Amino acid sequence: MKFDLNILGCGSATPTVRHNPSSQIVNFRDKLFMVDCGEGAQVMMKRLGLKFSRLSHIFISHMHGDHCFGLPGLLSTMSLHEKGGMVTVHMQSEGIKVMEPMIRYFCDNTAYDLRFEPLPAQGVVYEDDGLTIETFPLYHRLPCSGFIFREKPSLLNLRGDMVRFHQIPVRQLHAIKCGADFFKDDGTVVPNSHLTLPPRRPVSYAYCSDTVMDRRVAASVKGVDVLYHESTYADDYEVQAVHRGHSTARQAAKIAAMAGVHHLILGHYSKRYRDLSPLLAEAREEFPAVSLSDEGRVFDLNGLARQ
Repeated sequence: MKFDLNILGCGSATPTVRHNPSSQIVNFRDKLFMVDCGEGAQVMMKRLGLKFSRLSHIFISHMHGDHCFGLPGLLSTMSLHEKGGMVTVHMQSEGIKVMEPMIRYFCDNTAYDLRFEPLPAQGVVYEDDGLTIETFPLYHRLPCSGFIFREKPSLLNLRGDMVRFHQIPVRQLHAIKCGADFFKDDGTVVPNSHLTLPPRRPVSYAYCSDTVMDRRVAASVKGVDVLYHESTYADDYEVQAVHRGHSTARQAAKIAAMAGVHHLILGHYSKRYRDLSPLLAEAREEFPAVSLSDEGRVFDLNGLARQ
């Protein structure tokens, strides 16, 4: 089952010739979920072949421009492409007061229904048959939200050899995948454990945009498989990181270690770093399983969770 992370932007503050501001697409079974929408997001979507028609939920972590300035343009383009259905933008209530009037002005009479949904401080903000998305607080200079994508446990796997041996009718297979035993015509009970194999372990992904290093963040993302954590600075700017509400790469790695994640992805780089290898090296001194995000890079979350 597809569970991919597409990096549309991983820079901070402003667009540069090297990086776009923050934006990602989580592709879960061909449903697209956008997390933050910095400038250039829609261009990267086109380059990666991600279809606007599959995007129905956009999550904005906070109201700094490098995380939301791409939103009016994206929503306008989606209407021009005649995307139907509904698009829901999830963001803080104060952000909705600022963004909704502007977007309604530029995106009047959209081809889709546009809805703004205020984010709670914590809790589930989206759910379908296979996925839940939760929000939790981050610690920046203004209200800021992180997000966790949790795949729901799948059904049990049928043993084809046993299904054929016991000649189980198709109409009963779903119940068996849900845990039911099979009752034969003569009254014999075939235990579910003889008919099924355990399901694949569900995968989880957490997004931590702008935040200082804080043990509460580690507690919120404890046990997730893959963590994206901002790493704006290297060690030499640790004081500035704290002052500006950001983290260093080493601090991001410490959060990953405290949370017991499988893999850490760094991003939200300051424009001062043309060479990102020092950030990667400093992070790996604290936590070995680290990758650098980069525009156009696609991470297989299933694969990273099983490394």
